[in-house]
Amino acid sequence: MIGENCFLDGFGGLTIGRDVLIAHNASLISEDHGFASRRVPIRRQAKTTAPIVIEDDVWIGCGARILKGVTVGRGAIVGAGSVVTTDVAPYSIVGGVPARVIEMRPDDTTAETEPGHRGAAGSD
Repeated sequence: MIGENCFLDGFGGLTIGRDVLIAHNASLISEDHGFASRRVPIRRQAKTTAPIVIEDDVWIGCGARILKGVTVGRGAIVGAGSVVTTDVAPYSIVGGVPARVIEMRPDDTTAETEPGHRGAAGSD
């Protein structure tokens, strides 16, 4: 599901897996401006591109930015407002500017045995 006001730039390549949630105002940007020459205006310089890959079962929070060349691994969560500049490991939860790992999602065994854990059935 893709929320309102999202920006999906596929000029450098964009792959989105199954069961992905992209919250409103998120941006996936697979290109960037070149700035190698002071003599040429930035808007006239060659752009650099690299594909973005969003694997299955990923949740991208509102206002998050995923930049060129990033792979977001299966089951990962990207916190609201984060700027992701490097790959995100599967099942990790990242947040911040730039995004960093906050914690790992629990496996099914952890969620079932720790009732107070955020991923546990019946927890708030």
